[in-house]
Amino acid sequence: MKAIICTAYGSPDVLQLKEMEKPVPKDNEIVIRMRSVSVNFGDVMVRNFNKVSPRQFSMPYLFWLMTRMVLGIRKLRPKILGSEFAGEIDSMGSRVTRFNVGDPVFGYLSINMGAEAEYLCMSEKGVVAVKPDNMSYEEISAVPYGALTALVLLRKAGVSRGDNVLINGASGGIGSAAVQLAKHYGATVTGVCGTRRLELVKKLGADSVIDYTKEDFTANGETYDLIMDILGKASFARCKGALKPTGRLLYASFKMKQIFQMLWTKLKGGKRVICALAPEKPEDLLTVKGLVEGGHFKSVIDRTFPLEQAAEAHRYVESGQRTGSVVITVDHGA
Repeated sequence: MKAIICTAYGSPDVLQLKEMEKPVPKDNEIVIRMRSVSVNFGDVMVRNFNKVSPRQFSMPYLFWLMTRMVLGIRKLRPKILGSEFAGEIDSMGSRVTRFNVGDPVFGYLSINMGAEAEYLCMSEKGVVAVKPDNMSYEEISAVPYGALTALVLLRKAGVSRGDNVLINGASGGIGSAAVQLAKHYGATVTGVCGTRRLELVKKLGADSVIDYTKEDFTANGETYDLIMDILGKASFARCKGALKPTGRLLYASFKMKQIFQMLWTKLKGGKRVICALAPEKPEDLLTVKGLVEGGHFKSVIDRTFPLEQAAEAHRYVESGQRTGSVVITVDHGA
């Protein structure tokens, strides 16, 4: 099979197309014939992780250290990137019960990755489910990462009908999913992003949008029940005045300072800081599937690239020009 191998830390040029053995499933594994793979923030982060210091990393030092140990301390262990995918069951082990050969599926691999290839082998108990009929392979492959993370975080924050919610970083994978999920829960949603992506966030259903290059959302007099900060760039001190008396500041990325603030504000009462992790679970992917099937979730594709042009796809994502998801398609021919 063909696969894109990330041979070292560095620019997209380290991505090389190579021939590998097609995987053979164990008793509880499935082999997926890939159709599409999303290129997301995690793929770019892994490829450039040698340049990410603990200070620059968006999570506490222990998470940085664990990630560096998994990827490789001095040099990146050769790795197939790609964590969000869609395809069809090609073959499976004798004990698989959740799927049948030929089933269209989609899923998420987290830091293990491995989807930028013609075939992927994984456990049937992994984060994988039968694909909803009302999205193409390309569209659904761009959904899992952001949707799963936003679903768990908004659930922990307790978003409910009538809440006034602001999403800071509303155009990325997690942010765009959070906009749609908060709307589904009945909230009034304001999305904050850069100029290029204002129309995208409007298309996703935001009631209003703020261009962070022109306006400071903490200084416009509006107050919110929930502010969700995707990259942890807005401090509690800065956001406090934009929160209602019992408002919450939810961090999708956080440092130890925010954890201490969470503990302190929980004891004190009133305005609170929430730091939460979002482990991926198969049952949550089924919830996402139901939302897609119900028409409550959409996927906006900016551009697609064939597998052979994976480096170009990564280069385009890094350019900052995209206004939507970037997807690699896998053509198996006849």
